[in-house]
Amino acid sequence: MHIVVKGKNMDVTEALRQYAEKRLGKISKYFDTIISTDVTLSTERSWHIIEVTVFANGFVLRGEERTNDMYTSIDKVTEKLESQIKKHKGKVTRKGRTHIADGLQPEPTEGAVAVMTRPEESDLHIEVKRFASQTMTVEQAVKEIEAMDYEFFVFFNSSNGRVNVLYRRQRGYGLIDPVE
Repeated sequence: MHIVVKGKNMDVTEALRQYAEKRLGKISKYFDTIISTDVTLSTERSWHIIEVTVFANGFVLRGEERTNDMYTSIDKVTEKLESQIKKHKGKVTRKGRTHIADGLQPEPTEGAVAVMTRPEESDLHIEVKRFASQTMTVEQAVKEIEAMDYEFFVFFNSSNGRVNVLYRRQRGYGLIDPVE
């Protein structure tokens, strides 16, 4: 991701530029499609203002913050952009899901979520989720699980070609890699 930091009516110090690049560089972990980020730092009276525009394939995000401290403004706009990106990513992944309840047999379509219960055993509740799984590395799966705040994530591991499950632990992550 290419980050351009510029000042409006002010000189941008190297420390401020590095801090902005470091903080805003973290948003690239949510999407691989982020092309560039434009950052404009300015001051007005006693306000320190930051305006950020993120350009990605298919969407543009914008955030603005003003506080009494430029570093605080950078932190707040980063949080705001992360929230927007998570919301956008959630919309992308939820697109096309349907809910089927009360024991109906789900259609075998991609992206469908089915909730099935057996009338004779009302405490048995099974949720079936069908989705198109992507081939990715474990590192990419970690980014995905962090971005979507999942407890576990199922994916095709590109290093071994098998279906793996990545799950959260108290410290870090666990990986289930079944073998025959």
